[in-house]
Amino acid sequence: MATIHPTAVIEPGAQLGANVSVGPYSVIGANVRIGEGSQIGPHVVIQGHTTIGRDNRIFQFASLGAEPQDKKYGGEPTQLVIGDRNLIREFVTFNLGTVQDGGVTRLGDDNWIMAYVHLAHDCQLGNHVTISNSTQLAGHVQIGNWVTLGGLTHIHQFCKVGDHVMTGMGSAIAQDVPPFMITTGAPAEIRGLNAEGLRRRGFSPERVAVIKQMHKVLYRQGLTFDAAREGIDALAGTVPEADGDVALMARFLADSTRGIVR
Repeated sequence: MATIHPTAVIEPGAQLGANVSVGPYSVIGANVRIGEGSQIGPHVVIQGHTTIGRDNRIFQFASLGAEPQDKKYGGEPTQLVIGDRNLIREFVTFNLGTVQDGGVTRLGDDNWIMAYVHLAHDCQLGNHVTISNSTQLAGHVQIGNWVTLGGLTHIHQFCKVGDHVMTGMGSAIAQDVPPFMITTGAPAEIRGLNAEGLRRRGFSPERVAVIKQMHKVLYRQGLTFDAAREGIDALAGTVPEADGDVALMARFLADSTRGIVR
């Protein structure tokens, strides 16, 4: 049974799983689905075609599933999809997707989203992402897995941020950030490799050494972008356990449409 405070408004049609709790004065719309064990705090508004997985914790004053801040939006039944075991703090705003993209704004699993974070329409976030206070993501931004975004980071629309990236406080990102990097500044610049983060996640010294070599090829040898891609491709097979890391970087660079931060 769900536990619903008497002052909460649950519109007919909303689906709440077992052991969901909804705090005082929260509003849950008719097209909302919430998975078992999730906790919805007081004064939370969840609207639109929003699906929330299990064991999430959503703090007071969050706004989830509101219409996108896009003048082209015409009331289409687009979606917000949130995975499992996410912590979503105060005053966050996650908007629905738009039909100009895939129609879905998506947050994966096991993410830690701090206060005043904005996810605009059609953003796609992976798993194990930490986003610090007042970080703002414009529309169509893609964030990989194990990414840490420092407070007040701002990301331009359509940018991609690769796996294991860390951004410093106040970073202003207007191009794609390749995997494994640390970036700071406004405009953002690559400051080095997120080596400590990789070690904490169990990367072996051999894998880290190959990733350091990729950083060197991209940022220390004065190569053109195409030449750097060739240099990274050449690292495949040199350390077999790092081949997945090399392939991850190669795919990211091949898929980049805004150019990378260099």
